[in-house]
Amino acid sequence: MTSARVEARPAGGAASSRRRRVSQPVETRTETRQALKERLDRTPIRQIWEQYQRNPSEAMRNYLMEKFLHVVRYNAERISARLPDEVDIEDLMSSGLFGLMDAIDAFDLARGVKFETYCAPRIRGAILDELRSMDWVPRLVRHRTAKVEQARMGLEMELGRAPTTDEISSRLGVDSEELKKILKDSSAVSISSLSRRCFNTDSSREIHEIDVIEDSRQNSPITDIQRRDLKDLLTKGLSRAERLIVILYYYEEMTMKEIGATLDLSESRVSQMHSSILARLKAQMQHRSREFEPTE
Repeated sequence: MTSARVEARPAGGAASSRRRRVSQPVETRTETRQALKERLDRTPIRQIWEQYQRNPSEAMRNYLMEKFLHVVRYNAERISARLPDEVDIEDLMSSGLFGLMDAIDAFDLARGVKFETYCAPRIRGAILDELRSMDWVPRLVRHRTAKVEQARMGLEMELGRAPTTDEISSRLGVDSEELKKILKDSSAVSISSLSRRCFNTDSSREIHEIDVIEDSRQNSPITDIQRRDLKDLLTKGLSRAERLIVILYYYEEMTMKEIGATLDLSESRVSQMHSSILARLKAQMQHRSREFEPTE
């Protein structure tokens, strides 16, 4: 019993030692990153750049990217303000991070320029390049469309009304045919996302474009009910033949001759019965005309 316990202790101690050896590098790496961050936070930024340019490392580059991440967000927010709502600012920041990374690698401390001033154009360029790569409209079309819009807005401010096509073409220095071509090309520039918010509501639920799009292939249940109620009201008090004449003529859009063949009546008899039905319905409905007036 005693010897078994003595033999078990070394085994456990060896296992514990192995566990310490396995887990120690992870803790050491975590402490090293934290220590590096604390050390760099106490170091002047110029010394950090000098150290990075002498001995570039991934850890220092990550520190610099975190330190100047606010420049990426600032430029992404400025660009996002001119874009539709469906463009996610996080996507713009992801593209801007590549511009920040290139700026860190290419920054030259000897030029005496602040890094924020140097990296801002690269970040904006990376974001705009990504937006252009996702755009299916040529840049020339975008440019000409923007010029037409600027001319239209300028004339509207000067004249106090919407300008005509001739006035816009005169301002741009192009003929009417060329302006029509520009306007035709610009019609494919704008898109609308079905996920875009349509309008605000008092509740917490947002109404999007897809929620209010009308499906022309779907019959409206309200229209079906109104047609059924109107048909029941018009045919109330009519005989079976008179009901068939009304339904076949106004709902099935059959001719008098076709109705006569269906009911085994002559065309003149169907016409006579139709005139009699209209007279009776007119006398019946004239006292209920207020029911058919639209409600406010």
